[in-house]
Amino acid sequence: MCGAKAGGPSTEGVTLDNESVVQGTVTRGGEPVAGAYVRLLDGGGEFTAEVPTSATGQFRFYAAPGRWTLRTLAPSSAAVDRSVVAAKGSVVEVAVSLD
Repeated sequence: MCGAKAGGPSTEGVTLDNESVVQGTVTRGGEPVAGAYVRLLDGGGEFTAEVPTSATGQFRFYAAPGRWTLRTLAPSSAAVDRSVVAAKGSVVEVAVSLD
């Protein structure tokens, strides 16, 4: 069984009133992928930020409201893109499977 918490990282302690959060978990074969890189690309495809996944395959961005692309990169896997729309005061949960 995957050790990652369902739904991505906890938002306990995060004040969402003024934040747009994009977060999730990267898995392969149902198991978390540690050390993958998740990139945040703006509406024009330009690089904005990048974070490594945690030991439980989780990642989080605080993004401006709007349309974004998440690009996940990991060894022995093709890049995986996911489109998301971030909104002020909300959390967008993204599950990325490298299968």
